[in-house]
Amino acid sequence: MAMAVRYELLSIDRDTGARRGRLHTPHGTIETPVFMPVGTQATVKAMSPEELKEIGAEIILSNTYHLFLRPGHDLVREAGGLHSFMNWDRSILTDSGGFQVFSLSTLRKISEEGVEFRSHISGEKLFLSPEKAIEVENALGADIIMAFDECPPYPASRDYLKDSLERTTRWAKRCKEAHRRPHDQALFGIVQGGMERDLREQSAMELLELDFPGYAVGGLSVGESKPLMQEVLSFTVPLLPKDKPRYLMGVGSPDDLFEGVQRGIDMFDCVLPTRIARNGTCMTSVGKVVIRNAVYARDWEKLDPDCDCYTCRNYSRAYIRHLIKADEIFGLRLTSYHNLYFLVELMRKIRLAIEQNRLLEFKKEFYSQYGYEKII
Repeated sequence: MAMAVRYELLSIDRDTGARRGRLHTPHGTIETPVFMPVGTQATVKAMSPEELKEIGAEIILSNTYHLFLRPGHDLVREAGGLHSFMNWDRSILTDSGGFQVFSLSTLRKISEEGVEFRSHISGEKLFLSPEKAIEVENALGADIIMAFDECPPYPASRDYLKDSLERTTRWAKRCKEAHRRPHDQALFGIVQGGMERDLREQSAMELLELDFPGYAVGGLSVGESKPLMQEVLSFTVPLLPKDKPRYLMGVGSPDDLFEGVQRGIDMFDCVLPTRIARNGTCMTSVGKVVIRNAVYARDWEKLDPDCDCYTCRNYSRAYIRHLIKADEIFGLRLTSYHNLYFLVELMRKIRLAIEQNRLLEFKKEFYSQYGYEKII
């Protein structure tokens, strides 16, 4: 049987080991490393599918937990799957819902069978097991789907982390057995183990035995320091297969993208660019701009002097500030468009730098202009 996705390694940066590749899926080819905009509820907030194509997005992420609660996976299946439902003909990745079950539901009970929790919308008592998560993801029909895992809190005891990762392995086996669409949906495993090197090694070893078509590093960006996250990545990523895609879940600040790429990560996702955009914070080539600040009230320049996105081609900082201050929807649409464009364009430049064996040089240039004080 042909695999649903195929990773093609094109080049490696000689100084860092960063990878330039392509990920082939049933809905197109994705240039990697890639940042995936997050469309939690079958929409990337404030953005149309056409706008996402304009900025160059080749894959987006949707959320199993939220779509399970509303509108329900049966309805999405009836619509022909997520691609048809949301009018998006490029690639989609769905997470398993595990992180949301553990982060959004204060009343939950974990058992070997799965997780009993209450909906954060209605308070209704619900149950999600590995089999149910895969049933939902099969119905949603994304190109890449994630195994149902337990995302442990930080900090957590060593005993808890060990029990958790071993349960995640058992759940991963059940996910693989329950998967009904391996021909057009690639199921990725998720490496856990907290910040403990030997536990990460154990998790990776156990999951590699299951031979998933791709692997994610989970349980990071959950409150630990950035140096600690980078340390964990440095000893975890080399454990993963060289011929399969590597995905770092829930990371999207520019420095985290550079650090992840430098350590061999191919895929990233995060709500950060659209979340801060709705508060009037914009990523620009000269650092973060909090556009609601009074200093921009009569600033007729474009948002980012080095950006050619729709927002920057057409509107001044003063106008965008007015819209944000007035709580106008168009304002947050403009800032969301710009932030997503900024990260998609940053990843394009990172890919080019890897091809030219100048990633560290580009990183230094970017950090200096963006305003990061320390370069690691």
